[in-house]
Amino acid sequence: MNNIEAQNFDIGYIDTLASRSSVLHRLDPRAKLITTLFFIVMVISFDKYEIIRLVPFFIYPIVLISLGNLSYKFVFKRVLMVSPFAILVGIFNPIFDKRVLIQLGTINISCGWISFFSIVLRFILTVSAAIILVSLAGFNAVCSALEKLGVPEPFVVQLLFFYRYLFILGDEFGRVVRASFFRAVNKRTVSFSIFISIVSNLLLRTFDRAERIYCAMCSRGFDGHIRLIRSMKLTYAEVIFMFGWIFLFILFRSTNFPLKLGVFITGHLR
Repeated sequence: MNNIEAQNFDIGYIDTLASRSSVLHRLDPRAKLITTLFFIVMVISFDKYEIIRLVPFFIYPIVLISLGNLSYKFVFKRVLMVSPFAILVGIFNPIFDKRVLIQLGTINISCGWISFFSIVLRFILTVSAAIILVSLAGFNAVCSALEKLGVPEPFVVQLLFFYRYLFILGDEFGRVVRASFFRAVNKRTVSFSIFISIVSNLLLRTFDRAERIYCAMCSRGFDGHIRLIRSMKLTYAEVIFMFGWIFLFILFRSTNFPLKLGVFITGHLR
């Protein structure tokens, strides 16, 4: 199996994780979706120079990974795969914002570096929360929860198809790359003209296969509605889960929790 096929399998592995049975897996997807969205809003609402106050928010992904029987390594690898986007966004901050904010002896830490680390932390928190949400609920359930919460159905269906067609694109790309490798065993690189030909062939094959899959779905009664095996039902467990976490997020956002905890600890040590 080449790297492309391996990555495609890793994407599909999220659906396997969502089929597990745990306390968090059995919760209504709407509760997990609302809590995750509130978590993301709280994280991105911080000032660009905030770092320490973001640390308590790591409790949320850590608790969910532990209770949901997920793998820390799996979540970390998924976050690491898309981390270049966050680095690209904030890497120029130290160049343009050179005002000294913290001085540690002879070391001056500029505002640019603080804002860069703040962007990276917020990226890790939000992306890990999204990955955990899909791993605990499944993408179909997340789309169904969006529809139940009032999101327009065409948008939800397009989002679902985009996710599913990623597998088609990855599968077709793996076949094209493997065929190209078998036809040029001694070549480790391809010319630009061959690369353009591969990309064009890939798009045509993907469109053709996607059309066949859509026709097969319509022939089996697909009408645009998302149907789940598990029924959605809000109970006291979901209410406690949502409002418990939301209260904690508001507490972390409205107070400098690390500072108060440090004052409390040092006060007792004296």
